[in-house]
Amino acid sequence: MQSLESDTVATRAEKQHAGLKFALEIGPLLVFFFGNLRGEWLVQTFPSLSVLGGPLLVATGLFMAATVLSLIVSKIVFKHLPVMPFVSGIVVLIFGGLSIWLQDEIFIKMKPTIVNTLFGVALLVGLMFGKSLLGYVFNAAFQLTEEGWRKLTLRWGIFFLFLAVLNEVVWRNFSDAVWVNFKVWGTMPITIAFTLAQMPLIMKHSLDQKNEDGA
Repeated sequence: MQSLESDTVATRAEKQHAGLKFALEIGPLLVFFFGNLRGEWLVQTFPSLSVLGGPLLVATGLFMAATVLSLIVSKIVFKHLPVMPFVSGIVVLIFGGLSIWLQDEIFIKMKPTIVNTLFGVALLVGLMFGKSLLGYVFNAAFQLTEEGWRKLTLRWGIFFLFLAVLNEVVWRNFSDAVWVNFKVWGTMPITIAFTLAQMPLIMKHSLDQKNEDGA
């Protein structure tokens, strides 16, 4: 069984291949965007893809394949599978498979809602039991006091639920093209902006900063 230690301490491979790690995380999303944008061309060029369905379902199939490939490369290069990409990958395969099998795009559209809700609820429930689960994800990047982890975990839990609600609003009220663009080009900037907004909290509760103040 994979230990939590693999998610709390950055391995040498992760430090040496930080660019590859980022590419493996963003790559499947770019494949999804391209598949939806050029779905008709892909079907004309590779007729076998027509069995998947329309452009969005073709993109879904490619997204699933890219996700699996990303997880395999991560396992080979980094020797373990980070929790969040692994959980997201499982949901992609389940809901993507249902979308293609039932020829219903709703399932893949709901995938971000399900994933973000799972993460948000897990973080908030963990806090209820006195566990700052976010530390298992970000402890490799920085060290915080217990109060810092609690505050950061609360904020991320609420943020994940916000992303879940936002995804529901977009896919239920706008076109497929708008939703795909939001999923690829909207969610990432929003997440980056939110992450940067947490830097004052991180600096305030950093153990390194506390040690310097104490010295």
